[in-house]
Amino acid sequence: MAVAGRASEFGEERPQRFAGLTASARNLTTFLAGFLGRPRSQNDNQPGHHEPGPAVELDCLRHVLAPDLLAAAEQRSEDLGIGADRVLIQWGVINECVYLDHLAVHTGLDVETLENVSRTDCVLPDGGLHLCARHGLLPIRQRGGLVYVSAPHGYSARRIVRLIARYPLLRPRIRLTSIARFNSFLEYHSGDALADTAAKGLATRFPDLSAAPALASHGRLFRFFRYLLRLSAPVVLLTLAPMLLLDAFGVILAIWFLLFTSLRLTGCFSPPKRRPRLPRLHDSQLPIYTVVAALYREASSVAPLMQHLDDLDYPREKLDIKLVIETDDLQTRAAIARLGPMPHVQVIIAPDVGPRTKPKALNCALTFARGTFITVFDAEDRPEPGQLREALDVFRTHGSDVACAQASLCIDNTADGWIPRMFTAEYAGQFDVFLQGFSNFEMPLPLGGSSNHFRTCVLREVGGWDPYNVTEDADLGFRLARFKYRSVMFPSTTYEEAPARFGPWLRQRSRWMKGWMQTWSVHMRSPRQLWRDAGTSGFFTLNIIVGGNVLTALAHPFLLGELLVRGVMSAFDDSVAPFFAKPFIELYLATIAAGYLTTIAIGLIGLAKRNLLGEAWVLVLTPVYWVCLSIAAWRALYQLLAEPYHWEKTEHGLAQHSRIAAQRRAEAGERRRAAQR
Repeated sequence: MAVAGRASEFGEERPQRFAGLTASARNLTTFLAGFLGRPRSQNDNQPGHHEPGPAVELDCLRHVLAPDLLAAAEQRSEDLGIGADRVLIQWGVINECVYLDHLAVHTGLDVETLENVSRTDCVLPDGGLHLCARHGLLPIRQRGGLVYVSAPHGYSARRIVRLIARYPLLRPRIRLTSIARFNSFLEYHSGDALADTAAKGLATRFPDLSAAPALASHGRLFRFFRYLLRLSAPVVLLTLAPMLLLDAFGVILAIWFLLFTSLRLTGCFSPPKRRPRLPRLHDSQLPIYTVVAALYREASSVAPLMQHLDDLDYPREKLDIKLVIETDDLQTRAAIARLGPMPHVQVIIAPDVGPRTKPKALNCALTFARGTFITVFDAEDRPEPGQLREALDVFRTHGSDVACAQASLCIDNTADGWIPRMFTAEYAGQFDVFLQGFSNFEMPLPLGGSSNHFRTCVLREVGGWDPYNVTEDADLGFRLARFKYRSVMFPSTTYEEAPARFGPWLRQRSRWMKGWMQTWSVHMRSPRQLWRDAGTSGFFTLNIIVGGNVLTALAHPFLLGELLVRGVMSAFDDSVAPFFAKPFIELYLATIAAGYLTTIAIGLIGLAKRNLLGEAWVLVLTPVYWVCLSIAAWRALYQLLAEPYHWEKTEHGLAQHSRIAAQRRAEAGERRRAAQR
């Protein structure tokens, strides 16, 4: 990125420390801002800006590397729209620090290791440090003057060479450092500021849209009432349990139940919208794309994940991969180190501030993200190779109001048991049928936790992810709607691993249910404001889909129990009125039957779209699965009161079967047999 363009942004958020700078330092800031101009918009997918002229950033290597290699790097630079130095570094031809040493000798600049630079030397306040992380430019005060430490990327090295050739007196004002040193400096010296941004940024900017606890000034009172609620909740539930069987309450539950199932069924039969097939973008037109994976205890999944990311049909030179790990996860850190140098990968250590959740880790990566677009993958994900390009086509097709493109998620280890099989049907119905219909209706989408692609600037605008919401994806989908942005589905698939045993499944599903409860409670704090922000469709989508998802799971045991109790009493006690003479009994039967049949129908449609109808037999177990969902929902309700921000980890890498791997082996065998013939 251009040194000067970033300088102009720093100038716009000038802290009070700038007041003490000398006039010459301020003049330097203004001069650098005018030399290269403002940065390009980060909210579009326009063709990349090319820096004209020869690749002068390679002049320092003319007598170091072979001419043919330098010529190939220059041609690749022209094809991609990035500096030739970045091409050589990404190819692994030269180490970044070695290149900077040669560049420093060639230009007369100094290399800054940042070892002797302290936080007080940086002239930016804590609120401006995100600019440094994003643009690779650090203004520091040394010996009474302003010095710019640049970690070159994009065309920065080329522009610096030209700048120094034209204005040699600027040499004392510009220094070079590697991206790794630059990021390490920010993480170490600015850790508190960046950690606060990751953990408290949303709560600070939009407190009404965050699930964070009350402010410190009200923290004691908040903790007291929560403790009182935790004590009283079991007593209240035990006291009111008989009242839950009252007809009035049962009717309300049944109607809500039916609205939920009806809306799901309506979304399933929406005809798909045809998207125009766009011409393939040339590599030079592709933007920088940030890919984030938050990892915790995923040592066995790191190598397969990086292999799948390397298989993406996207120039590696334009991939900005962020792996976020926790401070105590030494095994995952060691597994990443064993993969060797990866110039396009940054490892970020999530600070121990705030809750230890995936959304907080994602916010840490968002601070450093350089891509115009950003996506999230989980450790076990296998995205289709063309997914990034297909997501870009979605943004090219729609207007700037579309801020998120959600790919479909599909279970890969279907053969591992009845739970993965049910999970497969559930995901097929959710992502390939139901959400597709909702996308056609232009209604807010409860996003999946993976393979959602965002405009980076919009994601920053709405506050990023909520670190206090354990189902951050659903919350973000509705927050985008409240900011007048839309999310859409697109036909690309990411294959995932489902828990095969009940224990891991229960922990994962309880976390999801707890997050949906958090999402509903946050956005319904002010129903009138929600109606104004998200409109009628957003209001009812939140209450019927998110609220209905939780409520149906909570109410299912009571509706089922009502039917069983009345049926048993009618069968064994002649003094009791006949079963169908009971008030509203038909409504209860219709409610339960509609729920089961809707789940089966949506699952069948989804499995048919995936060519997996051979697994449809598992839908016979839908009543059993619903009982399991109810157990997860009531467990989630207890956790919401007892430990609302606890993140229950789902273990990955345990799959015994892989449908995609089996298909690939079969295809490879067919190719071998064909070759032998």
